[in-house]
Amino acid sequence: MSEGARDPAGPLPPKHKGSLSSLSSLQLRRKEAQGHGKDYVSTVSYMDEPSQRDESSRLTVRVENTYQLGPTKHFSVVTVNRILEDVLTNYLQEEKYEPEFCRQMTKTISEVIKAQVKELMIPRYKLIVVTHVGRLKDQSLFIGSRCLWDPKSDTVSSYVFRNSSLFALTSVYAIYFE
Repeated sequence: MSEGARDPAGPLPPKHKGSLSSLSSLQLRRKEAQGHGKDYVSTVSYMDEPSQRDESSRLTVRVENTYQLGPTKHFSVVTVNRILEDVLTNYLQEEKYEPEFCRQMTKTISEVIKAQVKELMIPRYKLIVVTHVGRLKDQSLFIGSRCLWDPKSDTVSSYVFRNSSLFALTSVYAIYFE
C-alpha cells in the first residue's frame, strides 16, 4: 500500500526548525576563542509547523449571539496574579540559568498557567500567555506590549520573578470575545 493511500491528507510537509543568532559565525568563533562566546550570544528560536496540540486547539467553537455588551463575570486579576506567583516560584525557585532549560521552561510555564487560568471558567474570554525567562547579569531589559482592546472588559495580569541567576516575566492577556 502506498504512503498516499494510507494517509488521506497526503504526505506532511517537512518541519522547519532553526535558530537565528545575533552574531555571525566568524564573530562567534572569535568570542569563543577569547573564552566568553556563550555569554554574549542571544538566540531566537522558531518552528514553522505547529504541534499536534496546536492543531486541536484551532477547532472553532460556535457561540450563539447573547446580545450582551459586556461580560457577566469579569476576569479576576488578583486571582490570576496568585496563580502566576505560585507557578513561577514553584518552577524556578531553585533553578540556575541555562539557555536550553529556560527555552523549554518558557513553554511549560505558559501552558501550565494557561491551563490553571482556564480552570477559573471565566466565560467568553480569549487568553494569551506570554513568558520571558532571561539571565540576571548586570543588564537592563525593557519589555513592552501594545494591544487594541476595550478597557471596560479586557485586562492584563503580570508577575515578575527573580532568583540569584535568572528572571522571569509572565503576562496573561484576557480579551473579551463578544
